[in-house]
Formats: sequence, structure tokens, C-alpha cells
Amino acid sequence: MDMLWNGWGDPARATPLPEAVTGLLRDLLGVEPRTAAPARLAEVAVPGAPLPDAARRALLDAVGGRADAVRTDRESRLRHTRGKSTPDLLRIRAGDAADAPAAVVLPGGHDEVLAVLRAAARHGLSVVPFGGGTSVVGGLAPERHAPVVALDLRRMDRLLALDPVSRTATLQAGLRAPEAEALLAGHGFTLGHFPQSYEWATLGGFAATRSSGQASAGYGRFDDLVLGLTLATPEGTLDTGRAPRSAAGPDPRQLLLGSEGAFGVITSVTVRLRPVPRVRRYEGWRFGSFAAGGDALRRLAQDGPRPTVLRLSDETETLVGLAQPDALGTAPGGADTGCLAVVGFEGTEEDTHRRRTAAAEVLRAAGGAFAGDEPGARWARGRYSAPYLRDALLDAGALAETLETAAYWSRLPGLYAAVREALTAALTGTGAPPLVMCHISHVYENGASLYFTVVCAQGEDPLARWTRAKHAANEAILAAGGTITHHHGVGTDHRDWYVRETGDLTVAALRAVKRTLDPAGVLSPGVLLPAD
Repeated sequence: MDMLWNGWGDPARATPLPEAVTGLLRDLLGVEPRTAAPARLAEVAVPGAPLPDAARRALLDAVGGRADAVRTDRESRLRHTRGKSTPDLLRIRAGDAADAPAAVVLPGGHDEVLAVLRAAARHGLSVVPFGGGTSVVGGLAPERHAPVVALDLRRMDRLLALDPVSRTATLQAGLRAPEAEALLAGHGFTLGHFPQSYEWATLGGFAATRSSGQASAGYGRFDDLVLGLTLATPEGTLDTGRAPRSAAGPDPRQLLLGSEGAFGVITSVTVRLRPVPRVRRYEGWRFGSFAAGGDALRRLAQDGPRPTVLRLSDETETLVGLAQPDALGTAPGGADTGCLAVVGFEGTEEDTHRRRTAAAEVLRAAGGAFAGDEPGARWARGRYSAPYLRDALLDAGALAETLETAAYWSRLPGLYAAVREALTAALTGTGAPPLVMCHISHVYENGASLYFTVVCAQGEDPLARWTRAKHAANEAILAAGGTITHHHGVGTDHRDWYVRETGDLTVAALRAVKRTLDPAGVLSPGVLLPAD
């Protein structure tokens, strides 16, 4: 099933906002209903396919002559246009598909990917790997110096090997996460990687962007799970990961993880597995302030016991109900004030009970009050629904978008304040005072991430409005000592700030890698690194 072409996920799951929420948007933020409906699929024009006949024949040869694996029809190209950020959706809903790819190619395996990349290099094409299409940072919108081919990996969806003794599996990169979990569960294992994009994203996309799942406190980020990967480049194949750890020079896995298709196409990953947990228990805790809750999370992250899921919403996010998306619009009572933490435990019955009991002592000592199982259960039921909520807000005339960052614990309070202030000032300056919400979504011994959600009125030019706010937030992040992205990736949206964060010498070294692996500049030009 394809994702909704002009929104998120399964169209059957789209739901309108509750009346209480639309009233809040109107009264608090001045949101006015949309006057025009979004463009319909049949109404959106795509540019004439600028793919030379010789190039098309070469691509067809690369996939073994399979006609349905090289697509230049209007709808296929439209469905592979950009990703799912709010700017992406605003443009496509306005009928703008000016940067639709010239073709969509669906290789059936690693060798076909190699052949496609070599054909692209010979014929002057650009190639953008396409997994679930869930990028929210412009990762699927390269700089256009040549006709663009969207390389859709959906046919590469097999479990290649499973080693129950070592607890590892090798899977093709086009596998969507739910299908991967189903295959592994048949052998009694799980990856434990459940980001908000879980229902649609692919394993190759997880590796290419250093994805972080909602249970990262217990299972780790996706880059922690990757033991090896195979990369196809125009110059050949890179295979990494002979052992779980090695002292044989710098680890090439760390160079390829997070490379976002700029160095090559990840075609398979070898990952660490865990047994399917016998028990999953999620619960709620309340704190009087975001600072107090953050201190409690830090204690657990540093000294244990470490829960599997550990999240904390600030006062605004808790009040609005976004901490539990299916509770949005309900009127919170006095007990629902403060900040809500969702704490989850997965594993055996004995281990889960032990960690839950010990964590409760830490949380109470830090000022937390147990709020029962219902907040955790509601969070679990709605954990993948926020992108659908974003679509409903857009339909209602609101501008809604997210951004994220991370920093060391000592810098986190200043980073939180700086980003909130930057977003509020920038949007208020455009005449659209915003609602800015935040939560800590991933914790480490030395720091944590911050995930902001912003809602305001769209106005006449919502793209310009958000661009101004996003740039202000990016500047605040760097000035406050945060990283420009914790798990969304660099893409094109964060690239210029990533260059500043990482420094000229690092960029020069990465350019040298790209020139070696992709001398013709075929792969995702302008993504991650400025194009030459």
C-alpha cells in the first residue's frame, strides 16, 4: 500500500479535529478555516519527463528488462515527490509538483542497484534512494542539476539470514518496519525499534538517517543496533561488519550510518536482535515542573534502573493533551496539571517487575507522583497518530510542524528556553503567536533530546512563515550548544547548519569520501553536503 500522496499514512485513518480543538485554535491562535480545498490528485500537473530515451533504456536494462520496474507515468512520479515535512505537504496540497522525479526505478536486489547507479553515471542522471518516503528534512528533494531518478527499494524486502546463536539478522533495506518485525517475531525476536514513522519507514532509511525509536532507552538507537551493512555505489560495493566490534582501523559503519544516500545506497543491514518481550508495561508519572521531571529522567539515565521507554512532556504539551494524542481536546482536571512522564518496561516478568519497582523509588524521590497505567496505555495506543493529527491541523487552517535537537544535560535547560523563545518571537513577529510544546523523547547517560511541536495560524504565506521560524530555531540551537538534529536527519533543510556545526575540515573530508565513492555526483546532490 502506498502512503497518502498529499499527507501521512493510510487515508482511512485520517480523522477531523474535535470541536474543542478547533475552538481552541480559533480563540487562542486566531486560526481561520481554509478557504480553498487542497488540490486533488487528478489536478496536479507534473513536468514533462526529461528522461532521454537512451537513459530510459539503460535503466530498463539495469533492472533486467522488467517494464514495471521503470516508471515514468504521472502518478508514480507524483507519489515520489519530496517527503512529508509540513513545507512538503503545503506545496503538494497547493498543486506544486515542479520537482517530481523524471522516473521511478524499482530494483530487485543489490546487483540491480549497482547497475542503476552505473547507468545513471553514464547518462548524467541523479539518483535519490526512496524507502518509505517519510523524510521531514528535505532528504528527498535534491538540488536539481540533472534529471532525478527516485530509487524505490520496496522490492528488496526479504530476510536474508538469521543467526539465533549470535542473535543477529540480515535484512534487505526496502523492508518496512512492521514487515521486518513480523518476520523476526516468527523466530522469537524483535528489533525493538519503534519510531513515530514505524508503520511506513524502511530499515535502510533507519540506517541512512540514524533513526531513534520511542523505546531507545531500552533498545538503543538504530545505529546502536547495526552490526554491518552493505552499500552500493557507482564505483562498487562496500561490505562492513565482520564482527560486533573491531580494532581494525576506523569503523566504516560509522561513516555510512547517517550518510542519507549521499555516499551510496544501503541495500542490506545486519542488526542485533532481542527476544520478543513477554511483558510490556507503560505507566504515567507527574511532576510539578519540566525541570523537576528532567532531573528525574537524568537520574534514571545515569544511575538506573533504565526503563525501556522514558519520555517527559512539558507543561504546555501536558495541558493540551499531546502527550497522549488520543486524549487531545479533553478538558484536563487539576490532577492533570504539571508535566506528564511516560515510563515503560519491556522484558521478562521478573526483570520488568524488578526495574519497575526500583525506578518507582527513584521517581518518587525526585518528586514524581504515580499517575497509574492509563496515561501510559493511552500513549501506547496513540504513539503513531501524531502525523495524522498534523494533517488534520493543516486541513483546519493551522500551521503545525515539529523540530528536534539534543544536548548534554547541563545545557538542556538553556537550549529548551532558547528554542522556545526563538520560535515564539519569530512567529509572533509575523502576526501569528504560536503554541510551542516540547518533550524529552530520548535519554542518555550524558544528555537527552528535545522534540518541539509548533502550532499557529497559517496566514497568507505559511511557507514563508515557517521558514522564518525554522531558521530562527536553528540559529538558537547552535548558539545554545545543541546539535542541529537528533534523529530527523540533515537532508537539505539542515545542511547549512550542519556544515557550521561540524566545521570546514570535516566537510572537506566528507567531500573526499563522496568523490571517491560517487565521482560523478550521481547520489542525492545537495543532501547532507553542499553540491560541488
